[in-house]
Amino acid sequence: MADTEIPSGAAAREPGALHRPGRASALRSRGRTRARASTGTGRLAALLVSPTLLVLTIVVLYPTLMALDESLYGPKGLDPSTGFISNTEPFVGLKNYGDIFTQAGDRFWNAFWNTTLFTVVTVALETVIGVAMALIMHKAFRGRAVVRASILVPWAIPTAISGLLWRWIFNADGIANVLLGHQVLWTADGFAAKIAVIVADVWKTAPFIGLLVLAGLQVIPKEVYEAARIDGAGAWGRFWHITLPLVKPALLVAVLFRCLDALRMFDLPYILVGAQKGSVETLSMLAQNEASNVRFGPASAYAVLLFLYVFLIALAFVRLLGADLVGDGGPRSRRERRTGRRGVLALRRAEVTA
Repeated sequence: MADTEIPSGAAAREPGALHRPGRASALRSRGRTRARASTGTGRLAALLVSPTLLVLTIVVLYPTLMALDESLYGPKGLDPSTGFISNTEPFVGLKNYGDIFTQAGDRFWNAFWNTTLFTVVTVALETVIGVAMALIMHKAFRGRAVVRASILVPWAIPTAISGLLWRWIFNADGIANVLLGHQVLWTADGFAAKIAVIVADVWKTAPFIGLLVLAGLQVIPKEVYEAARIDGAGAWGRFWHITLPLVKPALLVAVLFRCLDALRMFDLPYILVGAQKGSVETLSMLAQNEASNVRFGPASAYAVLLFLYVFLIALAFVRLLGADLVGDGGPRSRRERRTGRRGVLALRRAEVTA
């Protein structure tokens, strides 16, 4: 019977070839090498992130924990057991939070609704005006640099200076009443004070949204607009189906930053209208008022509630619009697909034309 030689390649393809000791040791060595590489990468990433985490711990986490601890103590006063003034703050547990919703409930809810009103109205107006500013600054025309500088000047002015400027404008004999032709008490306690704060805040921070949207506009290729114009899209169609979808991530980031900033509004109404004005008092102003009266426990309780409010708004914003914030290709609704169809067609036509 003739001997039959088996090629070496066929032996390598046998089912048991992969289970040979040499092959198994090579696979284990390769796996250990990859594990060491991933471990080294993880350590390098942790080393690079550690300074940021340290700063956040010192600036954010530690003050938050201290405020939470301080909110469990009451103000110094008479010790009921001895009848003398106590030198230490008594532990009261959750009494400060209970007082906020009972004894000081009216003032707290007034400040809460003022904060919410200012946030919703100012951010909505700033978004519309900021997008318009970005579109104007993005156009190519003579004197564009001067227009850009003049639009960005209000955002560069400190908020305290801006509050003083608008306080002079809204004086009884200021330019606002001169233009209107009759006297309006803008800086008194009333609805006019709300309008004054909204106008001043929109003037101050609308350029911020405009600047971020402008950065998003500058990365959109011109070929997309040319292809859409060839397809017969008008100015409104190009804006709604091309500009807005492509600039949406930058716009959402700007809106999120502005919402978080408006929820903490303090300096503008404090300087423009004044302290303890019920029509413009915000949660930050309420916490500052308690602290100025040496009631650090209730002030910390207000600060903790404001922190929770801001945290919940930011969490809801990121959870609902997280995919748009990072600009990934996550699942979209039918309306979003229908809205962005014109932009996709324009992009394809631009690629074919190129």
